[in-house]
Amino acid sequence: MKYVSIADNVTLGNNVKLADFINLYGCAIDDNSRIGAFVEIQKNAHIGKNCKIQSHTFICEGVTLEDNVFVGHSVTFINDTYPRATNPDGVLKNEEDWHVAPTLVKKGASIGSGSTILGNVTIGEHAIIGAGSVVTKDVPPDTIVAGNPAKILRKVNEEVIPDE
Repeated sequence: MKYVSIADNVTLGNNVKLADFINLYGCAIDDNSRIGAFVEIQKNAHIGKNCKIQSHTFICEGVTLEDNVFVGHSVTFINDTYPRATNPDGVLKNEEDWHVAPTLVKKGASIGSGSTILGNVTIGEHAIIGAGSVVTKDVPPDTIVAGNPAKILRKVNEEVIPDE
């Protein structure tokens, strides 16, 4: 593999497939998951079994993907609800100056390419996030959401009636 940075503190399960040009540190990736090119997964992130993470995706600290989750190209997770470079006294913030806003993506969910997922959000089992969506609040299980901010379109198993 070329240009792959995998820190010593990364836990990889069996049969994990890693593309070139990735950056992994302090995370855990379970069995049979696939990580595409130009993906970064930070410390204290956990990727379940049989997950597929497409290229150019950023998974930050505090993100948990349960088993069988699909993450499309260029998806960004955010773990800071009030980002600032400095404290009120003007001193550059460090790790002790902020609180991780966790994100949980439940079993079998799919996140479309180009989506942004804010912290303090849970995406329910088998939910589908439409491409380019901005998820600002919890998504119920078996639900399709899309837009900015993402809104419920319908249940996954509802019949779609075509426009006439």
